[in-house]
Amino acid sequence: MGGRPSSPLDKRQQQHLRGQVDTLLRNFLPCYREQLAASVLRQISHELGPREPAGCQLMRSKKLPQVREHRGPLTQLEGHPPRWQPIFCVLRGDGRLEWFSHREEYENGGHPLGSTTLTGYTALTSQREYVHLLDTLCPVSSGEHTQEESDPLLEMPVNFPLFLQHPFRRHLCFSAATGEAQRAWRLALQGGIRLRGTVLQRSQAPAARAFLDAVRLYRQHQGHFGDDDVTLGSDAEVLTGVLMRELLPALRAQTLPGLRGARRNLACAWTELVDAVHAAVLAEASAGLRAFQPEKDELLAVLEKTIRPDVDQILRQRERLAGRLRVEVQRPLEACLHGKVDTQLSLVTQKLLSTMEAVLSAVQNLLAQGMDRLSRHLRGSSSGTQLRKEVYSFGEMPWDPELMQTCYREAERSQGRLRQLVVPFGFFGTRSLMFGAQDLAQQLMADAVATFLQLADQCLTTALDCTQAAQQLEKVRGRVLKKFQSDSGSVQRNFTRGWLLSIFLPFVLHQLEGSCTAELLEFEGDVLAVGSPALTVKGIYKDIVQGVLLQRIDGDEEAEAQRGTRPGQPGSGTEVQPLCPLPPPRTFCS
Repeated sequence: MGGRPSSPLDKRQQQHLRGQVDTLLRNFLPCYREQLAASVLRQISHELGPREPAGCQLMRSKKLPQVREHRGPLTQLEGHPPRWQPIFCVLRGDGRLEWFSHREEYENGGHPLGSTTLTGYTALTSQREYVHLLDTLCPVSSGEHTQEESDPLLEMPVNFPLFLQHPFRRHLCFSAATGEAQRAWRLALQGGIRLRGTVLQRSQAPAARAFLDAVRLYRQHQGHFGDDDVTLGSDAEVLTGVLMRELLPALRAQTLPGLRGARRNLACAWTELVDAVHAAVLAEASAGLRAFQPEKDELLAVLEKTIRPDVDQILRQRERLAGRLRVEVQRPLEACLHGKVDTQLSLVTQKLLSTMEAVLSAVQNLLAQGMDRLSRHLRGSSSGTQLRKEVYSFGEMPWDPELMQTCYREAERSQGRLRQLVVPFGFFGTRSLMFGAQDLAQQLMADAVATFLQLADQCLTTALDCTQAAQQLEKVRGRVLKKFQSDSGSVQRNFTRGWLLSIFLPFVLHQLEGSCTAELLEFEGDVLAVGSPALTVKGIYKDIVQGVLLQRIDGDEEAEAQRGTRPGQPGSGTEVQPLCPLPPPRTFCS
């Protein structure tokens, strides 16, 4: 949308960006290698350590996280000069948005007019809010005059707009035909944005964990200790976001004074320029990470072979060094926690617990309603085809954005108050936190649905009469809800514990940075003498601080849990009735 900047990126600018990416990778990859070693040690020690109590009660859904494909006609503000044009839009299951000239072009396998991954976008449905956002992109200083030109956004008010805004990429402006279509697209797009954003957070692979830790360590070296939403996206997208944040102030200072025209046209020109810079950085970052991939694979294999045989000795040496270092840093660490963390820890803990409790309660209510609805259809349906259709709809509940919105909304409601509590600690990742809660809601619903369908398919056989079948299905319902409640407790605790660490650990490390430097330097030689790449002074130090902080968190969370309540089990809401006729075998097989 809007006019393009008068001077697109030339070869000199592209070369400059290539050099910036090379510098980033040169400084980042050593952190990544270091964290890969630490991540492999962590995984092996976890595998060989004492077995934890029984974990999930629900069976794990075999369906990968996905977005339900959504498609339909929209109009798009596009062209030079911009005008509204009819298109046919398709949201793919992997969170990629494509648009075609018309439906037939899509159905015939034609190439799209355009496409984008939804990582980092925000979906807006208010035209006034979006126009205000454009005004803030290029603020006018006092005494400065800008030209006033016609603006299609103002001349032609849109009844059902859909704006996709990104801090570093070209904005996308769409319009739906009805309010119902607008809502459906908004929910679908929000699901795609979340799916693309949390790809690394959902992964348990050592490389993914190491990458996120390396990004945090790299940014701490740059002076950024607090977590924010920069880690949303793929590895290349994350590194691109890191560099764009570094480049943006200078780019803004160099470019904006030279742009002329109406303020909103300037904003459109600015977004076009930033989009070009982002695309160039992303291409170079992707190429750099691809080039590093063979080395990373080889390094992981070598680390596995060298760490696993000596893991016990490495862990003993780490504990010995940690014990000595703990004595040195205990006093300033306790002073920091007592003076700056303890007073707010219980408030943040309570807010996280209540947020996740509301989310899980909404999931449980939705699950119970789905099981009851399926039970009613089973009792009243004489059509095997209709019953299979209802079973399919039940199995698709976790991927239905309209149904799941009641759960997702509970996570969104807490953002404002939570942001007020955590910003003083340098934490700006409330969007990542909200996405994490929504991902857990979807995964837990998927696991519960898969468990119900499997248990129901196992117990409902033609050997049962109607009364026995009804009793069996009620037992399945009760078993699933009990398993759900058990898993909900674990999910709530792990969610709260993990995000409290994300909020407070960087803050504490930053507060102690000056007071513990001398102690860390004294231990540098002892750690190097061990000769393991998985052990570093800063890694051991971070583990010490994290361990002490976790003791505070666990004690505070236990106190909050004793004062609060877990999500309760909703009643069945229906009376048990004979199930006639019985379904064909494997009707409930998901």
